[in-house]
Amino acid sequence: MSTAYEIPEVLDRREGPYGEVVLRRHGDLLQIIANGCFLMDTSDGRSERRLIDAALGALDDRPAPRVLIGGLGVGFSLAHAAANARWGRIAVVEREPAVIDWHRRGPLAELSRTALADPRTEIVEADLVTYVNETSATYDALCLDIDNGPGWTVTDGNEGLYAPAGLASCARVLRPGGVLAVWSAEPSPEFEETLRNAGFQHVRTEEIPVARGVPDVVHLGVRPG
Repeated sequence: MSTAYEIPEVLDRREGPYGEVVLRRHGDLLQIIANGCFLMDTSDGRSERRLIDAALGALDDRPAPRVLIGGLGVGFSLAHAAANARWGRIAVVEREPAVIDWHRRGPLAELSRTALADPRTEIVEADLVTYVNETSATYDALCLDIDNGPGWTVTDGNEGLYAPAGLASCARVLRPGGVLAVWSAEPSPEFEETLRNAGFQHVRTEEIPVARGVPDVVHLGVRPG
């Protein structure tokens, strides 16, 4: 267990296409830092796992649904999806080459090795915003965990993803009846309304209790069809 007085150890530091990314060890935890901003660590993972389960639970009983995960992070979402035999193809879009490398050959491999070896898994090195605008692939679920929430994006370029045009692109890659699930560090009634205005149905928000502070949430919406 990490303690406040421990000094984090920098394991790797790289310049990526969107700035500096750092992998640190803080006690027993691994942490990813981007441009000096803490993104995530290996302390828990319940929110990332709930993101995957909430999307699957909102789907109908279609066989072998295909899921697109936006953001590899520390690998909790991917590992949890790969542990469930019900999922068909599992694609993960990650824009930072360093993060992919840390999973394939670095310290994060311990969390994702089994999932990466799963024949259902595909890692796509791309910006998620660009990918949903350009890909011809379609999915039954799109699980987004690339920001701290619709109102708290890691980079300015992500803001449009949560606006009507960006949500239209998300709907474009979803099959009829497909589910959009968006992780957020805080609830957003405004984003719920944006989802409805963008044409998503059965919009709701699931709360995920955390150790302290405001609960994490997963925003859910279903593409009509």
